[in-house]
Amino acid sequence: MIIKTSSFVKSSAHWQQCPKSTFPEYAFIGRSNVGKSSFINMLTGRKTLAKTSSKPGKTQLINHYLINENWYLVDLPGYGYTRTSKSLRIQWNQMTIEYIQNRQNLAYLCVLIDARLAPQKIDIAFIETLGERNIPFVLIFTKSDKQSLLKTMKNVDSFLTILKEQWEELPFYFITSAVTAKGKEDVLSFIEKTNKEFKHIL
Repeated sequence: MIIKTSSFVKSSAHWQQCPKSTFPEYAFIGRSNVGKSSFINMLTGRKTLAKTSSKPGKTQLINHYLINENWYLVDLPGYGYTRTSKSLRIQWNQMTIEYIQNRQNLAYLCVLIDARLAPQKIDIAFIETLGERNIPFVLIFTKSDKQSLLKTMKNVDSFLTILKEQWEELPFYFITSAVTAKGKEDVLSFIEKTNKEFKHIL
């Protein structure tokens, strides 16, 4: 897939405020500081489509971007940012959960995982919640350029091994880098294929 057009549509504080559409959506979420905004900018080829920041927790709303006039990329607030006040953190989580559960044209939730780190409990717990709620998702391991391929694969394998304890079938996963664009074509090809299948469901 070649991304020819990408434009910001709107920010929403509640899933019911999101754009009404039958276009498939791919929502991106991850632990704060996982490199979500950088990944989105790399994927779309737009350096400033999603706002990056040195301070985690910048994304506080549900942000919709229309891609190629036929699917939405959705930037969701990150989870696990401990410096955010407790009440606001709960509000973000509830907003995200309601969006994930109620957005009928959500094709996949893309969960970003920092490939530099050993499996984090908060990521595992979030994925288990998705399984309990029957939410379709894929894993996107980020920042693979920051270390050797051997180290990246070791962390990915460790993560998948933990998932195997609870899951009969593992989700699709991609190893990526916002710096080198590693994994970009794989992710876009997956979205393109899913879009075709999604249209048959409508």
